Amino acid sequence: MANVPKIGKAVYQGPSILKEIIYGIALGLAAGGLWKMHHWNNQRRTREFYDLLEKGEISVVVADE
Repeated sequence: MANVPKIGKAVYQGPSILKEIIYGIALGLAAGGLWKMHHWNNQRRTREFYDLLEKGEISVVVADE
């Protein structure tokens, strides 16, 4: 056989600790950001509700017909 190049096999080296830490931090920040946006939206809706209630534009009492 004339110089036939050998094809190397991919060797699994196990998980990279640094990559795992970076992935975890990135996922944590993304999930935390989504949670904060959800929380801010709820705060805004609650604030708007109480502002309208205070102005008298809405009422929590059912009006009699």
